[in-house]
Amino acid sequence: MVWTLPNILTVSRIALTPVVALLPFINGYLPKLIAFVVFVIAAISDLIDGHLARQRDEVTDLGKLLDPIADKLLLFAALIPIFAITRSSMSQYGIPWWGNLPLIVLLLLVGREIAMTVFRHVAKGRGVVIAADSAGKIKTVVQNIFLGATIAWFAWRDMRVQFGWETGWLGDLWNRVHGAVVAVTLGGALVLTVFSLLNYFYRYRNLFRSTSAVSPKSGHGA
Repeated sequence: MVWTLPNILTVSRIALTPVVALLPFINGYLPKLIAFVVFVIAAISDLIDGHLARQRDEVTDLGKLLDPIADKLLLFAALIPIFAITRSSMSQYGIPWWGNLPLIVLLLLVGREIAMTVFRHVAKGRGVVIAADSAGKIKTVVQNIFLGATIAWFAWRDMRVQFGWETGWLGDLWNRVHGAVVAVTLGGALVLTVFSLLNYFYRYRNLFRSTSAVSPKSGHGA
């Protein structure tokens, strides 16, 4: 293994995914709060490892291989508890406006990543490197805000019960604000997921009808 700082950050992000996936299922607010903090750390590392690799001239084949794997593992690790917990019989964890994470939304979020992985593989075989565009980057940011805010929402709902914050204007205000952030970012992530995928397909539509190579670009992102 090439132990560069960017690669260490990427491997660390992979190592943290079980924490994000498992802790939200443990009773009490503290495990969920820890899962939220770990998710934020992992998401931040995703923002900086590619930048560091280019800045320090430490772009490696290993990093190119592991980074997208780490990104998808983190996404799946966060989606698993969100999907399961919001659909459980414990209504206090329901997402405002949505109630739960709809199966179709889960399939779209996961399916988009699988589709892009296959698309990039096909494009690479034709000499084209598909770089992340602005829509894809914004999608990742909004999606991560939704994921992090929802894990924090689970912790907050447990804290309201444990500390008796179910009444009072301050608790109600935070409940509405936090819930709105979760609901709005879920909608935004869904729209950007579909838009960014269609945008990639449109920009590289020649790959579907011709083997002629588009000018390769290098990049890092979703």
